[in-house]
Amino acid sequence: MAEYNEKSIKILEGLDAVRKRPGMYIGSTDKKGMHHLVWEIIDNSIDEAINGYGNKITVTLTKSGSVIISDEGRGVPTGKHISGKSTPEVIYTVLHAGGKFESDGYKVSGGLHGVGASVVNALSKWMKVTINRDGKVHEISFKKGGKLDKDLKVIGTTKSTGTTIEFLPDDEIFGTSKFSFTTICERMQESAFLINGLTMEVIDEEDNKINTYRYENGLLSFVEYINEDKNAVHKVISFDGEKNGIVVNIAMQYTDTYNENILSFVNNVKTIDGGTHEVGFKTALTKVFNEYIKSNNLLKEKDGVLDGSDTREGLSAILSLKIPESLLQFEGQTKGKLGTPQARSIVESIVYEKLSFYLEENKETASSIMDKALKSKIAREAARKARAEARAGKGKGKQEKILLGKLTPAQSKERLKNELFIVEGNSAGGTAKSGRDKKYQAILPLRGKIINCEKSTVADLFKNEEINTIVHAIGAGVGNEFDSSESNYGKIIIMTDADDDGAHIQTLLLTFFYRWMRELIEKGMLYIAVPPLYLVKYQKDKKYINTNEELNEFKSTYKGNYTIQRYKGLGEMNADQLWETTMDPNNRTLIKVSVEDKALAEKRVGILMGDNSEVRKEWIEENVEFTLEDNFKVGK
Repeated sequence: MAEYNEKSIKILEGLDAVRKRPGMYIGSTDKKGMHHLVWEIIDNSIDEAINGYGNKITVTLTKSGSVIISDEGRGVPTGKHISGKSTPEVIYTVLHAGGKFESDGYKVSGGLHGVGASVVNALSKWMKVTINRDGKVHEISFKKGGKLDKDLKVIGTTKSTGTTIEFLPDDEIFGTSKFSFTTICERMQESAFLINGLTMEVIDEEDNKINTYRYENGLLSFVEYINEDKNAVHKVISFDGEKNGIVVNIAMQYTDTYNENILSFVNNVKTIDGGTHEVGFKTALTKVFNEYIKSNNLLKEKDGVLDGSDTREGLSAILSLKIPESLLQFEGQTKGKLGTPQARSIVESIVYEKLSFYLEENKETASSIMDKALKSKIAREAARKARAEARAGKGKGKQEKILLGKLTPAQSKERLKNELFIVEGNSAGGTAKSGRDKKYQAILPLRGKIINCEKSTVADLFKNEEINTIVHAIGAGVGNEFDSSESNYGKIIIMTDADDDGAHIQTLLLTFFYRWMRELIEKGMLYIAVPPLYLVKYQKDKKYINTNEELNEFKSTYKGNYTIQRYKGLGEMNADQLWETTMDPNNRTLIKVSVEDKALAEKRVGILMGDNSEVRKEWIEENVEFTLEDNFKVGK
């Protein structure tokens, strides 16, 4: 590998407007955005570890609110840059200055995320960088806004190598938010899963807590972690291979659940939108299963073959690829989808070869997996038959009986334009019916709280009247056979009261949709309505207010006589008020439900909706900030 020094650092453009428009660089200025600063620095340390430099990364949350990230990599180059400045000054003050731009600096890298060091500096009150390199300890510091405070200087000698960065996020940008020990631990643990033998340590000085993560067979441990609250069909299967410089590592396990949970990574970057590697994996899986079924006479020829969804029901799998910079292609700016064409055929070839051999050598496990896939096929075909009959009118009577007196349908047959509002209670349902756009908006009132599907058996779940009503109203099936393209509505909108009961009903519904109609979320079809909390009347004017913060701002800026009405329930509004504030597409605010991190979502649902109250209490205490107004914000 070529030398990594000051000549490796290239400047692409200056650092401009980061403080003026921080959202352009880190997404937001809330707690999530503040944690993004940590990820930017950690990612640079991880790139060192991926390339074989150092096997420990430590993150320390200090009592003063700053964070320290320390690695054992080569250390940032300390020589003079071609610009005339010291190389560390260039790296931490110039946007798009980093070793990732030169192909000989890193063999494998997550891409251009090294540019983030200067962004972190720009959004900090101060930053200090300590570099162990060439037998010397170097130090450089910066003040508010990323401006140089003290030039690079040698402060001692050392036998070690590595970079330590400490910074304090600027409260002018991030407010009073604090770093979450739990959130950082989750991210560090995930990275430890992906790099065998890498130690990730998180220290919380204020609460005197230390968590350490290290795995010798990380992907196997990752799958066990995801499935620890589920009933596994077999032990975790793991295998790897390498072709044309692309390294493939895979671990997989089937459980008795119905959802598939495939997580993929490329050079430790999560590919949340999949890509060519996931296509190769799924193709190989279907091919291997059908060949095994055929060679062992598990299906008659007239019964056809397994569908891809049959082979993935209940599957948890981790795909981790290492792709050289010269072959690395992502689609779009977010790097959420791999575009490297070679990855598909390489993953498909390795999975086909390794999994075929495994199934032949482990007949008992193979039998359990195939039995699950065959049952999935039977259930899928029965569900499709039932849907076909319903569309043909044969099942229409049963469906109409279930929905009779509950669903107020939309008049339009344009399914993509139609919206289904799932409303809390008959009172709010009546108001929504009166205020809606009859052509495109359907109303489905819920009578009480639905069942918690995370704690329920499948049999109990589908005995629940409200669940059955929702399934029949949407009309696209449920579970593994759910098909969003058959939904009667382009948008499903949860509309509940702005109180504790409303929040609980909303959570129960989200859990159901996540577990049994996840494609609604993946396709961006599930939304949460945001009704106002207050109506403020002053003089001849009125104003709807959505948050307590907005109300306080109004009180502090408006001096005069005014009245405040608190809406505790949707039913307290007139039909025209509900339409104007919450249902009118031209004025309303909707929150689109999405999943950014599949592994974390899986754990969150298990923690918050499962049986273990102690684990739930611990997570809430760590991540929920309560205020005197009993309003709360979730950190992540």
